[in-house]
Amino acid sequence: MNQQPKRALIVIDVQNEYVSGNLRIEYPNIELSLANIAKAMDAAHAANIPVVVVQHFAAADSPLFARGSQAAELHPLVAERPRDHLIQKAMASAFVGTDLGQWLREREIDTLSVVGYMTQHCDDSTVRQAHHEGWQVELLHDATGSPPYLNSLGSATAEEIHRVFSIVMHTGFAAVLGTDEWLAALQSGEVPQADNIYLSNQRAVRER
Repeated sequence: MNQQPKRALIVIDVQNEYVSGNLRIEYPNIELSLANIAKAMDAAHAANIPVVVVQHFAAADSPLFARGSQAAELHPLVAERPRDHLIQKAMASAFVGTDLGQWLREREIDTLSVVGYMTQHCDDSTVRQAHHEGWQVELLHDATGSPPYLNSLGSATAEEIHRVFSIVMHTGFAAVLGTDEWLAALQSGEVPQADNIYLSNQRAVRER
């Protein structure tokens, strides 16, 4: 059996903006992801896994995450649950301009379990930076989510964005798994593993 990792649960930007504000998560269903975030937080607390809650703020006149607005407040589901550390950030990665890295290293954390929003933005940025700085990373894909986009390059549904970013992150940046799989791993001691670029590509080539 692999040695059980020393985890921290990183709960990224579970704020009203994504539920009832100007940037609503559409896939997976917001009620599903919120319920899974709650399950992960409760399980982490019960297992003495530190819980770090991250909150994004922008300028008071911003259309998103305006400091002082109701939309920028933590969703009650997260705000009312126990946490070990609260981080406020202004960039996509939870490591930029915060004490997150130092806080984790002081506690000898080696594995980050990531939930929250958005899959393709703050989750992706945080996961990649954590991987590059030496942490093992787990991403709970059904405790995250995405909105749809349309710009000069085209459009993508929320499901397309979430699915593609999850697949890409699982090629080595993180072990991407469902919340129930993560809960089972906590109980069994099994260490979830990421896939890799080579095998992911070769499978796709063979399926043509």
